[in-house]
Amino acid sequence: MSANAGTRPSAEERQSAVGTVHLVYPHGERISAPDSIGRELGRRLERRYRVRYYDWDVPGVIKPERGDVLLGHPHPNRRTIFRQSVRQPGWRRRLMLAPFNHGDLQQVAFEDGVVPHCDRFLAITGAYWFRTLPGSRCSHWLPRMTHIDLAVDRADYQPLRTRFSPIGSRRVVYIGSSVWFKNTPYLSEIAEFLPGTDFGWIGGGPLSIRGFTPLGVLDFTTPEGRSSVAQYDIMLTVGTADANPTTILEAMAWGLIPVCTPQSGYEGIPSLPNVPLGDAGAAADVVRGLLQAPESDLLAMQAANWKLLDEHYNWDRFAAQVIDAIDATDSQPLGHESPRRRAGFLYSNWTAPYGRFGRLFARGRRRLRRVWAAMRHAKP
Repeated sequence: MSANAGTRPSAEERQSAVGTVHLVYPHGERISAPDSIGRELGRRLERRYRVRYYDWDVPGVIKPERGDVLLGHPHPNRRTIFRQSVRQPGWRRRLMLAPFNHGDLQQVAFEDGVVPHCDRFLAITGAYWFRTLPGSRCSHWLPRMTHIDLAVDRADYQPLRTRFSPIGSRRVVYIGSSVWFKNTPYLSEIAEFLPGTDFGWIGGGPLSIRGFTPLGVLDFTTPEGRSSVAQYDIMLTVGTADANPTTILEAMAWGLIPVCTPQSGYEGIPSLPNVPLGDAGAAADVVRGLLQAPESDLLAMQAANWKLLDEHYNWDRFAAQVIDAIDATDSQPLGHESPRRRAGFLYSNWTAPYGRFGRLFARGRRRLRRVWAAMRHAKP
């Protein structure tokens, strides 16, 4: 029966009303995010719709035709293609798809001017950030938000660990950058409580990580990159405002046991232990428990993680949530945003690393951190 008869349109009718889906997202061939997101999502959308691809950081504007859908990742630069196009009239749907956390407003402040123009914000984020969203400074976005967990293709991350090192020989690795929200100085504090443990760091960034052997940025599609990862048993990450890092899912796929703060997005998963912020001793106790656990316990956790990847953290589930949003017709009113909150977003936007004054502030912060770190660790 047709929607004109007063009934809700069927999935087939909603799909037929969609013209071209204009996907604004990195979509290269790298197996890591963000390219994997645009590429894997696009492949699945092509089974149902016409899809056109755009990079997220290019200037320009898309003029929609009848039934067209705008889907993608806004860039901090207001002249880029998603932010210019989302204001154009004539879209069937305007859908924002981007990582989200509310722990560091500077990461998302520019989006306060974008969300009101979108029918839905598909937030790539962890359970922790969505659970605590109602009490956050981003709560007025909540009526238009959908929580989407990230995904990996297990074919890209074949198991590297099917057995664990003996107790006393297990090793810990951090994979990622040393940018501020990754909280890497806390890694060093935890390492101090675990003398004799071998800690490695795969990645790069503005800061060194004391107590961790730097291995540099590695390509995990190469035998050398995979061989380096295979030397470790546990992956530790302690972000303070990390939306939903794929390194955790990648470590799960490789067979390592990931350990993270809830503020890294993941919480309440027994096979993915959490460590607290601000208590390096307690965090070290969690890691120590894994270093000393019977191998059978670690193998059980590994199997549980592989099951999670198969059943939930996969691209078919990810794409299905996006498709539901494309086929839908709703757009809920945003919550109230007080003038004080709006001012906070403006300030955070201006002082963010990409903002008008952010580069100057960031340079000063880095200098102060280096001085502070030198003072803390200087010998008396």
